[in-house]
Amino acid sequence: MTETNDQVQTSAVPAASDVPAAAEGQQERRGGRGEGRGDRDRRGGRGRDNRRGQERDSEWQERVVQIRRVSKTVKGGKKMSFRAIVVVGNEKGQVGVGVGKAGDVIGAVRKGVADGKKHLVKVPLTRHNSIPTLSNGRDGAASVLIRPAAPGTGVIAGGSIRTVLELAGIKNVLAKRLGSKTPLNNARAAMEALAGLRTHKETAKERGISLEQIYS
Repeated sequence: MTETNDQVQTSAVPAASDVPAAAEGQQERRGGRGEGRGDRDRRGGRGRDNRRGQERDSEWQERVVQIRRVSKTVKGGKKMSFRAIVVVGNEKGQVGVGVGKAGDVIGAVRKGVADGKKHLVKVPLTRHNSIPTLSNGRDGAASVLIRPAAPGTGVIAGGSIRTVLELAGIKNVLAKRLGSKTPLNNARAAMEALAGLRTHKETAKERGISLEQIYS
């Protein structure tokens, strides 16, 4: 598959959370007027379940990093589609990066959100919303260095790395991109760096020493 240089403005892309809401509205309109009381009760139960599912999904945030129009050469010409890079996180230590491809933008974003939730990473956070230790991540030709920072520093990062760190819930961190500028490789390299983080307690347990020896 070869990618073109055409990019779609992300401001025109609808939010990923709007797509399931529209689908649910269509399902509610499909109900007939001749439903019995039992059907309405069952529908009410499903409505409560849907509301609970929406409350669970409300804690997740999705941000579209990039949308590109890609083409695949097939017999008879080229097949055009869209590729969306989406970062999903709850700002409480869980974040994921997903990629979706579809014939329309909304479908690509929906697939990207689903893919991101399948590849979540748990990030250990300190009490100052930073990371415990320095970490490096690499994906392809992209390399990312992430360093903890003092309270009040903020998120010193750019591009897709900043999006990944913010949705993970990190408030004070220093990050530097080394190598490739590709948003997808940088986002995945940041995920590798976050996945390799360990707390001091976990490190002491792996080494078989006390926590005091780690700080000494």
